[in-house]
Amino acid sequence: MTCRTNQSERQPRAIRCGGRGFTLVEILIVVIILGILASIVIPQFSNAAHQARENTLRDDIRFLRSQVQVYRALHRDVAPGYLGGDRSATPTENDFLAQMTTFTNEAGDTDAAKSAAFPLGPYLSRMPPNPLNDQSTVTVLANGQPMPAAGSLPLMNGAVPFGWIYKPQTQEWMANIDGSDSSGTAYSSY
Repeated sequence: MTCRTNQSERQPRAIRCGGRGFTLVEILIVVIILGILASIVIPQFSNAAHQARENTLRDDIRFLRSQVQVYRALHRDVAPGYLGGDRSATPTENDFLAQMTTFTNEAGDTDAAKSAAFPLGPYLSRMPPNPLNDQSTVTVLANGQPMPAAGSLPLMNGAVPFGWIYKPQTQEWMANIDGSDSSGTAYSSY
């Protein structure tokens, strides 16, 4: 690289070496353009994350419904939640979770280890959390009890909502969350 002075002018100027640098105005224009692009792109990423949680919610409900159907097919057409396969008994969350996450026999009795007496299951490795409220708890409704409106259940410990609502009598599932997705469909109708 050669450095030279500009001697054509009356007063000598500074020595010019190499190329010309950016001016402050040029740098400010680039920063403004980058700021405008960021303000357009960043909200789209946050909306994509929320849409991904909505899609996960749909998939989780579909998966839970299918696993309940598999359980019913192998347990004398009795849905999980009924202790010992007795449909006249009151279904409970503990019975539902045990029957879905441990080994069972045809009557719906559970055991932690697979054996000749308990050859079926498990159907879930764990209860998935509701992706919109991050709760994996299930409210299991008794026979004859109607499905409540989403978000109308009392809160656990007075502060935390339940994640899911399940009615063994009809195998209905609902996410326990108010509101609608980005297309206007109520979460409770998934």
